[in-house]
Amino acid sequence: MDFMKKNWKGILICLCIAIPSWFLGKRFPIIGGAVIAILAGMIITLLIKNKSPFEAGIKFTSKKILQWAVILLGFGLNLNVILQTGKQSLPIILSTISTALVIAYILHKALHIPGKISTLVGVGSSICGGSAIAATAPVIDADDEEVAQAISVIFFFNVLAALLFPTLGKFLGFSTISGEAFGIFAGTAVNDTSSVTAAASTWDNMWNLGSATLDTAVTVKLTRTLAIIPITLVLAFIRTRREKGNGSEEKKVSIKQIFPMFILYFIAASVITTIAASAGIDSSVFAPIKELSKFFIVLAMAAIGLNTNIVKLIRTGGKPIIMGFCCWTGITAVSLLMQRILGIW
Repeated sequence: MDFMKKNWKGILICLCIAIPSWFLGKRFPIIGGAVIAILAGMIITLLIKNKSPFEAGIKFTSKKILQWAVILLGFGLNLNVILQTGKQSLPIILSTISTALVIAYILHKALHIPGKISTLVGVGSSICGGSAIAATAPVIDADDEEVAQAISVIFFFNVLAALLFPTLGKFLGFSTISGEAFGIFAGTAVNDTSSVTAAASTWDNMWNLGSATLDTAVTVKLTRTLAIIPITLVLAFIRTRREKGNGSEEKKVSIKQIFPMFILYFIAASVITTIAASAGIDSSVFAPIKELSKFFIVLAMAAIGLNTNIVKLIRTGGKPIIMGFCCWTGITAVSLLMQRILGIW
């Protein structure tokens, strides 16, 4: 009762933003519900004169609901299938992820971009956009404005990729008989799942390939998503060691309090999915859980939008956009180069 009394107003306003954003995201997949929710939250928060009655619920939604979303996301990952079907693209995936993370680190140092924003943009660019940012943010203890900034940067280059890559693929001479080359390109060079599917579907429609390109792109994208596990674990251990190093003798630091346990639950969910699939259970059983995960991300983004100062976001957004552009172009170039080396394109 105390929990509901304290949080219900904030949760309710987040739901009022998230539900229409969810349906609009279905209608306009190139944008996606998460981006619509975060933008709506940024605008609506300007209209609320006294936000104190909503603050507890908004904070709960932006932190806890986001962690639950990541845990449920694990039920969409069958590790065996992804590893088996993603073998061909694995060298490209590893190369593009490494490229984005190295570029983000170099620009973090060269342009003096805050470490948490650099990490979020680098991870979001290299792995899977909003989902990777959602998983990483609690691990590094990023605040809502940092998450909003990273999501905005990733969204901008997602839309550009979804619009430009089919034309680029035609210009470069990708096969129009098989969707393999463009599917691998979309799966490795486009950030967010919504934009990967948009670009791949466009290529299928352009050359009447049914869903051949889309199937390849989604498989490659899911293989990329696996990188969330090692990267978040590494970041968690780095933060744990740093916090332990800062702890004084008078104030003992508990690893259990520092380490983001939801990451372990995320891995457990992936293992459960894999075991269930091996036992012959159809993957459609987990479809409602995957949808709930996506809705929780939209709900959390609504809360993050409500906690974001849009004026400050615009004023400080220049350097992260430069970083996002460099990561995006680096990933695109390396994806194309690796396809050439491997003889795919």
